[in-house]
Amino acid sequence: AGNVVKAMASAKQGYPKVDAVLAKTKPSATSFKALVSALDEGLLATVYAVHRHTSNIVEVVVKAPFAAGAFKPGQFFRLQNLEAVADIRDGTKMAMEGLALTGAWVDKDAGLVSLIVLEMGGSSNLCAHLNDDEPVILMGPTGMPTETPGGETVLLAGGGLGNAVLFSIGQALRDAGSKVLYFAAYKGVNDRYHIENIEKAADTIVWCCDQEPGFVPGRDGDFSFTGNIVEAIAAYGRGDLGTPPVALGDVDRVIAIGSDMMMKAVTDARHGVLKEFLKPDHIGLGSINAPMQCMMKEICAQCLQRHVDPETGEAKVVFSCFNQDQRLDLVDFASLNSRLRQNAVSEKLTAKWIAHCFQGG
Repeated sequence: AGNVVKAMASAKQGYPKVDAVLAKTKPSATSFKALVSALDEGLLATVYAVHRHTSNIVEVVVKAPFAAGAFKPGQFFRLQNLEAVADIRDGTKMAMEGLALTGAWVDKDAGLVSLIVLEMGGSSNLCAHLNDDEPVILMGPTGMPTETPGGETVLLAGGGLGNAVLFSIGQALRDAGSKVLYFAAYKGVNDRYHIENIEKAADTIVWCCDQEPGFVPGRDGDFSFTGNIVEAIAAYGRGDLGTPPVALGDVDRVIAIGSDMMMKAVTDARHGVLKEFLKPDHIGLGSINAPMQCMMKEICAQCLQRHVDPETGEAKVVFSCFNQDQRLDLVDFASLNSRLRQNAVSEKLTAKWIAHCFQGG
């Protein structure tokens, strides 16, 4: 707890004490080799597999046993390739900057971490070119786990990529004894993936799609809706889709994860078209993925997010990488949208250059 300068000073002043204690018991050559082997096995991350799910969404599965073992739903990781082994294409080193990627699922027994990447330009576009067994840097898990209380009724609202984050959260909520109503929204009929994991995450699912003919539910008791997610929630609340197995009036908290504009739409609708269906005292939360750099919790300040109290108008800033789950009613979405777009031009140019390099110049 404290700033990075204090942390460095603590290490400098503390290591002689730690070293002196360790020196009292000399390790045997066998035990030392075993320790090094165990640390290498647990800490060194390598690419296990890369899967393309849609035209712009890629899943990177990393073998990182210690990271997988420490993960809790809602946390994220910092992924980066190693410059020393990165390809050189058309005279350009294909080195990535650190990417903030939420863990979709983990296999703790196999030591695997799944990361879902939305190709936005620049480093995210390089993830599809990672090779099996390639060494990478995987920092984390970092951020705060999503609160998954038991005994509640929770509405999950996922937009596109946000659904990859929510299915581990939904499963944790159900394991804790909460009832989960899940609205999974997508733009196109070919945009879904990991359907079986989403089904495990919810008691009832409403599959939403902007395109006709929409989706066909795979389970009895689930629904389909063609239109946006706010329209879907309203139609469900009115009973237009059928008798609601989970009443909106029972919802204790809403967790929305998707684009900033999608989360803003859900925020506004809770006080507008959806107000009649929801409890006045329900909690609304969103995963606010502001631009990030170090991702080390309150160090570099690249992830600062502006909050405005809706009652007093008081403004303050918080570190999103410390806790990405924030009260929807406090988030300044105009500020967030502006910050997310600040590198749009450079990202588009970089994406064009990367495509040029991989096409052979």
